[in-house]
Amino acid sequence: MSDKRQRARVQGSWAKQLPKQPRPAVPHSQSANPAAASWGVHRQTTSGNFQGVEFNQPIKPVRDVPPEKIIDQAGDYEISHGPSGVSRLRLVPGFLPAQEADWMFSKLLAELPWSQKTNIRQGEAYAEPRLTCWFGELPYTYARSTMAANTKWHPLLMNLRRAVSEACGGGGCSGGDCFNSLLCNQYRDGHDSIGWHSDDEASLGPRPVVASLSLGDSRVFSLRKKPPPEENGDYTYVERIKIPLGHGTLLLMDGATQDDWQHQVAKEYHDRGPRINLTFRSIFPEPQGHRPGTKLHFSNRQADVNATN
Repeated sequence: MSDKRQRARVQGSWAKQLPKQPRPAVPHSQSANPAAASWGVHRQTTSGNFQGVEFNQPIKPVRDVPPEKIIDQAGDYEISHGPSGVSRLRLVPGFLPAQEADWMFSKLLAELPWSQKTNIRQGEAYAEPRLTCWFGELPYTYARSTMAANTKWHPLLMNLRRAVSEACGGGGCSGGDCFNSLLCNQYRDGHDSIGWHSDDEASLGPRPVVASLSLGDSRVFSLRKKPPPEENGDYTYVERIKIPLGHGTLLLMDGATQDDWQHQVAKEYHDRGPRINLTFRSIFPEPQGHRPGTKLHFSNRQADVNATN
C-alpha cells in the first residue's frame, strides 16, 4: 500500500497545475483586428487597464451597395436622369394574349432562319450562346461580326412590327412602321444567355429606341447603370434593375437608356424552356468615318440631347 501511495504522490506532482505566468502586453499596432485599428486608438494605463478609446475616421468611407430594384408591373418608368438625358422604360405584360402568343411562338421557332453567330473577343473567335437571325435592308455589325442584310421578312414578323410600332407611339415613334429592322434571339434553354452590353452602335443612331417582345419561357432581364468616370469602370455601387419577362410581354427602352445603362440575360442553372426575343429597332447607314459596329461616343450624341431636352 505504501508503494501505491508513493506512486500516487508522484503522479499527483506531475499533474499539479503550474503557476500562471504574467501575460506580455501586445502593442496596439499588432492588434489581431486590423479593421478595428483603423477606427480607433486604445489608451492603456500603467496598471494595464484600458482608459478609453479615441475613434478616428476610416481611411476609406464605408459605402452601401444599392438594393436591386424589381419592375414587374405594367407602366412607364423613368429610371434615371443624367447629363445624357432621361432614361425610360415601358413595360406591357400580356401585350399578346396567351393563345395568340402560343401559336406565334411555335411558328417562329420552326420557320425563322436561326443560326449560331460567331463573334470576336480579345482577338479570339467564340460562338454566341444563343441562336439569332436578322431582318433589315442594311447589315448589322456588333462584336466585330456582321449579319448580312435580309429583306425577306416573315409575314408574321411584319404584322408584329406594325403592332409594336403602334404600341410605342408615345416612346420615340410616331406610329406606323417606325422600326425598319429586327434582331431575333432564341435562347434554347437556361444555359443560353447574352452578356452585359448596350445597343449603342453608331448604326443605330443617337438615342436609339429598342422594343423587345418576349415569347416562350420567362427569363430575367437585368439592367445596371454605367458608373461615373471617377469609379474607373467599377460597377460595384451602381443602380441595378431586374425585370421578369414572361410570355407575350413587351418592353420598350427609350431616351438615354442605351447611353447610361447596360443590360443582359444571364445564364440560369435550373430548367428553362426555349424563349424567343424579338428586338425591333431602326438602323441607319454608318456615319462617315466610323468603322462598322463601333460604339457611338457620348460627345457625338450631345447635340441631339441638347436639342431634345
